[in-house]
Amino acid sequence: MSIKQRFDLTGKVAIITGSSKGIGLSIARGLAENGAKVVISSRKQDAVDAVAAEFIKEGFEAVGIACHIGDAEQREALVKKTIAHFGRIDILVNNAAINPFYGPLEAAEEEVFDKIMNINVKAPWMLTNLVQPHMKEQGSGSVINISSVEGIHPGFRLGLYSMTKSALIMLTKNQAKEWGKYGIRSNVVCPGLIKTKFSESLWSNEKLVGMYNQTVPLKRMAEPDEMAGLVMLLASDAGSYMTGGVYAADGGYLISG
Repeated sequence: MSIKQRFDLTGKVAIITGSSKGIGLSIARGLAENGAKVVISSRKQDAVDAVAAEFIKEGFEAVGIACHIGDAEQREALVKKTIAHFGRIDILVNNAAINPFYGPLEAAEEEVFDKIMNINVKAPWMLTNLVQPHMKEQGSGSVINISSVEGIHPGFRLGLYSMTKSALIMLTKNQAKEWGKYGIRSNVVCPGLIKTKFSESLWSNEKLVGMYNQTVPLKRMAEPDEMAGLVMLLASDAGSYMTGGVYAADGGYLISG
């Protein structure tokens, strides 16, 4: 099989959470362009329907299934509806996340801690547990968790977010260790600063961006599309021997001292 064929995702079905915009949308588009049937998912049905309709218009196979990943019933419905529509699940990209608090650890309320842990750690764990039996039955599957460089290197005033992203990295490693025998791979991607609505509070700060650009070797922040290529590798047979890996796409942030 040629390397080009190994990247081909024809016949594969992918769920991408938080995929109506930003990094998730770019990942969904990349998977669709490589032949996958994609499930566009985020909280609002009209948002996912709009993206799915656009994809279909471009000749891709897509469906929009709304899901608030913090809700157990909606997680179950997402998996059931995907199976009902496409008959299988080969790829799960846990991309949806929140960051409701920016400030020192001691200033955060317990309620905020519970909320961010529920969405950023518990939800990906529980959703993947729901998908795992389907991947196990078919003897293959790729789980890709989207973490952050903040899960590896502590930033400033992002302590709670960093904690959740670090936990997601360890979740990935344990999934890989426990499920490899079933042919299921699990890897984690750690983006640096990406120009999305999610991180607007950071990149809209000119002083902060200036400092960031001076620090990272590539001297700039990233665009959402720059995350998709790594996910294509991890989702496809081109990455068939990759599991339990932690892969940064950060412009060199983690080596910038």
